[in-house]
Amino acid sequence: MEITKSLCAITAEIGSIGKNKKNAQQGYSFRGIDDLMNCLHPLFAKYGVLMVPEVLESTREERVTAKGSALISAILKVKYHLIGIDGSEVTATVIGEGMDTADKASNKALAVAFKYAAFQIFCIPTDEIGKDDPDNFTPDRSISANRIIKERLLNCKSLDELKVICADFGGTIQKDEQLLILYRGVKAKFVKGGSR
Repeated sequence: MEITKSLCAITAEIGSIGKNKKNAQQGYSFRGIDDLMNCLHPLFAKYGVLMVPEVLESTREERVTAKGSALISAILKVKYHLIGIDGSEVTATVIGEGMDTADKASNKALAVAFKYAAFQIFCIPTDEIGKDDPDNFTPDRSISANRIIKERLLNCKSLDELKVICADFGGTIQKDEQLLILYRGVKAKFVKGGSR
């Protein structure tokens, strides 16, 4: 199979990619996707390799930041097809997770999936793991959006507050029967008839 020869040649040439990027908010260093693509592109061209993603599963969930804003979490299961110039192929399946307050959660999840698929397929080394490396600790678990929404609905004091909750989390409320029943009950306190 030509693809295995190409992948071995790329692995031999790729070298290391340092953690030269810095996350300003959380203060850790990381390897950026641009560094990875800049490293892989000429080698893929040289050895005739295509890396094609196929999203197998996609999950999106609304969460809440520590400040109470909506946060979209996306988890993608992605199969990467590495195809050689002769059509031979190997695949690798990975999970990518990404979060964003706007519309980029899936893009971030896909970027993470690509990065870690490439790091693992090509065994791309980095410098020694330092104390600020995110792999040295486990972050706090995020609070589930359903729990926060339930608490906000139970403590809702006005129709205006209820409208804000609905604007921020309407998608999650509509998908969860218990939250929808609670929402309708709270709305009934403020509006005669209580239907949305």
